[in-house]
Amino acid sequence: MVSRSYSNLLELASGGGGGGGGEPLPSLGRRRVPRVVTASGIVPGLDASDDDDDAASAASDHSSHAPRERVIIVANQLPVRAALRPGAGAGGGAGWDFEWDEDSLLLQVRDSLRAHHGRGDVDFVYVGGLRDDVPPADHDHVAHLLLEGFRCVPTFLPADLRSRFYHGFCKQQLWPLFHYMLPLSPELGGRFDRLLWQAYVSVNKIFADKILEVISPDEDFVWVHDYHLMVLPTFLRKRFNRVKLGFFLHSPFPSSEIYKTLPVREELLRSLLNADLIGFHTFDYARHFLSCCSRMLGLKYESQRGYIALEYYGRTVTIKILPVGVHLEQLQSVLNLPETGVKVAELLKQFNHRSRLLLLGVDDMDIFKGISLKLLAFEQLLIQHPEWRGRVVLVQIANPARGKGKDVKEVQEESDAMVKRINDAFGQPDYQPVILIDKPLQFYERMAYYVVAECCLVTAVRDGMNLIPYEYIIARQGNEMIDRVLGLGPSSRKKSMLVVSEFIGCSPSLSGAIRVNPWNIDSVADAMDSALEMPEGEKVLRHEKHHRYVSTHDVGYWANSFLQDLDRICLDHNRRRCWGIGFGLKFRVVALDPNFKKLAVEHLVSAYRRTTKRVILLDYDGTLMPQTSFGKSPTSKTIDMLNSLCRDKNNMVFLVSTKSRATLSEWFSPCENLGLAAEHGYFLRLRRDAEWEECITVIDRSWKQIAQPVMKTYTETTDGSTIEEKETAIVWSYEDADPDFGSCQAKELHDHLESVLSNEPVSVKAGLNHVEVKPQGVSKGLVAKRILSTMQERGDLPDFILCVGDDRSDEDMFEVITAAVARGPASLHPEAEVFACTVGRKPSKAKYYLDDPADIVRLVQGLANVSDDQASLHGSSSGATLPDDEAATATIRR
Repeated sequence: MVSRSYSNLLELASGGGGGGGGEPLPSLGRRRVPRVVTASGIVPGLDASDDDDDAASAASDHSSHAPRERVIIVANQLPVRAALRPGAGAGGGAGWDFEWDEDSLLLQVRDSLRAHHGRGDVDFVYVGGLRDDVPPADHDHVAHLLLEGFRCVPTFLPADLRSRFYHGFCKQQLWPLFHYMLPLSPELGGRFDRLLWQAYVSVNKIFADKILEVISPDEDFVWVHDYHLMVLPTFLRKRFNRVKLGFFLHSPFPSSEIYKTLPVREELLRSLLNADLIGFHTFDYARHFLSCCSRMLGLKYESQRGYIALEYYGRTVTIKILPVGVHLEQLQSVLNLPETGVKVAELLKQFNHRSRLLLLGVDDMDIFKGISLKLLAFEQLLIQHPEWRGRVVLVQIANPARGKGKDVKEVQEESDAMVKRINDAFGQPDYQPVILIDKPLQFYERMAYYVVAECCLVTAVRDGMNLIPYEYIIARQGNEMIDRVLGLGPSSRKKSMLVVSEFIGCSPSLSGAIRVNPWNIDSVADAMDSALEMPEGEKVLRHEKHHRYVSTHDVGYWANSFLQDLDRICLDHNRRRCWGIGFGLKFRVVALDPNFKKLAVEHLVSAYRRTTKRVILLDYDGTLMPQTSFGKSPTSKTIDMLNSLCRDKNNMVFLVSTKSRATLSEWFSPCENLGLAAEHGYFLRLRRDAEWEECITVIDRSWKQIAQPVMKTYTETTDGSTIEEKETAIVWSYEDADPDFGSCQAKELHDHLESVLSNEPVSVKAGLNHVEVKPQGVSKGLVAKRILSTMQERGDLPDFILCVGDDRSDEDMFEVITAAVARGPASLHPEAEVFACTVGRKPSKAKYYLDDPADIVRLVQGLANVSDDQASLHGSSSGATLPDDEAATATIRR
């Protein structure tokens, strides 16, 4: 059975079955496949027997490697710990020992899913880096050991590159910015460094190359984690257009005002949008991301059956909001350890026998964890409430910082100084108000502190999720052994109290916690006092509510929900047609329905040449003229192009626009035979010297007196919005307003107008950056319907129709034309050639598309040139023949 991996089959053949000795094929000159590819089981079906003489062995081997669901989890660090044995030297890798990192979220995902969520047969493969430097001589052996024993594919990075990637771009630039720290001076975060950015991109590329070695792109799911790998989706999508790709951001995502200061802001946004599913812990983080997409990329998002989705070049990118949970089995197993009970008893002896209450803080030594603010609030508590002196102790566990630098050192020095000041001011011979533990603790020791703490304080000024409150709740729930140590009976109801910052990801899910602004020292001090004085019954109710949530929304629930959504979103991947466009990190994939295709120039020219009754319907804004163009009037080139088309007696050419008839008459007066349709086709003029006719007669326009004051109010309160009044319609536009505020005002205005105009014969429509009120039943489809019915009455059925537009209003024309095609000879010539074409690759009722207005102009100019050529040839007495289709196509392309 051949491999479904991307890896070249000839490379696989040259690599051998076990990663050993096969030499490269001479004709290829390629190295053998790395050991990680050829290891047993990593490439589905690779080891299946091909020996026809041993059918039983082949069947057994095939069965043992039958395809099953596989998830490739990618993160900056693998969930393993590596250690070099003392005295072991580099080379051969024999001196390395490995073990699972039980604290790793990636490992907890696997264990929890397999245990409780019906995914016991899922194959998990990890791709990531190691915390330790592995000498190049050990790379092959270490990679083999990790793959065989742990299903891990390591990415070995040179020390200098890893430093520039992690300590440079990730920790000095992305991490502070995502936590709302702007580099206003060299001392406040790192200024943007292009070399560090290049290192970041290079490392992401290395990760992508490692994934390519093991992925089966049509079957595997790839799940990328956190801000270290934000450009990885682009590299994967570029290689495999239909890859099933999810991304979860575990840090905050800043507001657009902060994020837009990043020089590579668009590159990161576009890279994330190359994923199928993007996950965030809270709605705030997702809202900030969507706002950035709206403001910087012009993308709109909407809710689709409960899911927030973005349309990105025909692909639907879904946003998922779900906070991660804790690994319940791991926490409960730690609580069951005998040493946990011994530590709890020790802490009880240290604190409770003197009737002291324990407040607990567990934080990394990091500038964003708010340790100094917490100490200031505790100091304020002792100042304002002398009754707590000698009774309350704050134990602050400070985990080692993940980063390094001057800011970490300053936080540590400040914390030490504040602890000393508080203890000197309020300490007693047998009482120390603050105990700072700045050495690493075993996990069971931390759980013991949770068990005896009356209240847990998490006052970070900004944090992605923070699972400390969840761990505290599980620890306070305890078990039989812990209850015996605490002296609690079987019927005792558990209790806990939480004081949490408003700026951490777990805050929205803990409705029973006391939420605080960590910058408000007095407020945090009051929250501590409230937590200590709260009645026991209320503490019990708050704890029970929290425990119900935490115990049902564990890490397995989170991972299973994410993977289920990723599976659902990717169901139609193989049905869509995909094209990759763009260079570098601006690469994106265009995904289209199989029946939706680009308009072929050769096909159109050939049809145009062999037909004699042509109808051409052209939209103006967004089609012949770009929407973003500042000047909206047509150029002389546009006038000449339309005149060339109109001079052909076989053509009926109409410009169909939402502009007023006065504007169109003024702009296109030089065009002799150009038909004009104004205001969604309400007014129609067949040629320049003809009178305007009303497609639908509407006498009552009194509704304008109701709509105008309403629109004027919204214009005055929405900077950048305007009102355009037409003869039969009124349009409120917010194209130049703030996108979020304009969209919000547009929704409110739409509802307001529908309410006050409910008894009027008008319709209120919301379009791209505008809200329009117009008479009912008026649309651009009226133009197409009127022209086709008129020609049908004359018995002069068209054999060529070209209809081009770019927005929702043009879909009415496409619908009419599609219906005419379905009716057949009753409306059109039996051999009619019909081209309904939209601008841009997007869902549409049109069958064809072209990329942008420039393509439309070139196409129409080319058809005009063909008409001019035909006219000149017919007017010549020579026997010259018409140019062939290839020559006409070349004219269009020029």
